[in-house]
Amino acid sequence: MPEPKKNLMRRRLIIVLVSAGLLLAALVGFNLFKAHMMQKFMSQNAAPPQTVTAMKVGFTDWQPEIASVGSLRAVHGVDVTTELAGLVRNLKFQSGEEVKSGVVLVELNADSDIAQLHALEAAAELSQTAYTRDKVQFEAQAISQAQLDSDAADLKNRRAQVEAQAALVAKKTLRAPFAGRLGITTVNPGQYLNPGDKVVTLQSIDPIFVDFRLPQQQLSRISVGQILHVTTDAFPGQTFEGKITAIDPRVDSATRNVQVEASVNNSARKLLPGMFGRVAVQAGDVQRHLTLPQTAITYNPYGATVFLAQKAADGSLVAQQTFVTVSVTRGDQAAVVSGVKEGDLVVTSGSLKLKNGTPLLVDNKVLPSNDPNPAPQEQ
Repeated sequence: MPEPKKNLMRRRLIIVLVSAGLLLAALVGFNLFKAHMMQKFMSQNAAPPQTVTAMKVGFTDWQPEIASVGSLRAVHGVDVTTELAGLVRNLKFQSGEEVKSGVVLVELNADSDIAQLHALEAAAELSQTAYTRDKVQFEAQAISQAQLDSDAADLKNRRAQVEAQAALVAKKTLRAPFAGRLGITTVNPGQYLNPGDKVVTLQSIDPIFVDFRLPQQQLSRISVGQILHVTTDAFPGQTFEGKITAIDPRVDSATRNVQVEASVNNSARKLLPGMFGRVAVQAGDVQRHLTLPQTAITYNPYGATVFLAQKAADGSLVAQQTFVTVSVTRGDQAAVVSGVKEGDLVVTSGSLKLKNGTPLLVDNKVLPSNDPNPAPQEQ
């Protein structure tokens, strides 16, 4: 082949190779540019961090308790009423006053009854004189035994009438049957009272009883003398200590519950009969459990789960779901026996919008309730 023709073929081959190289370089550059732009697009459209609250898991002391609700009742409580009709002469008390046992509360008009008592006392004295005289005459055999027996019977009858009238006069004075606090009265001096009319209520409230019911399954965990605590909405944040004083020997066949009575210290006179109270009976030794707010736990058909806030490679926090086992609960808290360990950072609210790998932003300005003994709030 002539030399010029060879040179022409060589130049054509070089041109083809250079063109192929340029085309390949363009193709590689385009793919690299495409991958870069896709990565940039994906990074710009990544999910933003979700704001949640979180806390570290720690151990707390748990006192096993049996919870119930009960009603407060006075140790002694009565409506003071009149046994006899009469006109009110004097009121010897003020509404709301603390009184001692036997203190006079009300005096009814008893003038005619007292006069009748004096007449009967005079008749009894006359019978006593006649009996004494006839006894001397009987010893002198001046009268018969029958006459002396008649005088003795008459004397006993007169004395019985005096005692009956004295009891009637005493009933015109109303006294406190026991020490306690008086209620509010609407009775006024000069008012006429019929038998059974209420004058004032009297309640002995220190200590005070709380009656509550427990299911029969709890009978083995309670006993007389066991310590309990009572709380009431009337005094939020305050706890009143007491102890079980009696357990009903019969279980209600309709509800299978047993009634329990407890005496509660009420030296401050804050608790009143008829109030509603929450009862927590201490049952067993103090235990230690890993504790989480119940808002941190999601219950599903396949188990209970929580989200852990774990550090990623770049130092940011991401969500990681894990299964947990819950043993007991109290108030807003739950005791966890497996699935987390002490020191783990657990999401306590906002978990419904999370999945594995979701970036997290922890903001604990507003925390969910974590109270072992929450009280309802009235708006």
